[in-house]
Amino acid sequence: MAALAWLLIPLFAVVGAAIWGSWASRNKTIGDVAELAGYARFRDAMERTHTTTADSVRPEREPAATASAVTTSPSG
Repeated sequence: MAALAWLLIPLFAVVGAAIWGSWASRNKTIGDVAELAGYARFRDAMERTHTTTADSVRPEREPAATASAVTTSPSG
């Protein structure tokens, strides 16, 4: 019975390798076309969101070192 168990291990390995081989060699061209089209839509959307005009540009904040010079203590 132990010899049969040792013979089943390689048999399961061969069956597993055949299943993996058939899965790895499947036709993947259909999924690639859809993914490339999605990537093109993503690129177009990112280009539209990053284009700004001179009116919509916000001024940058001042560094923390210059902001600490302002005091907000109450005056009497």
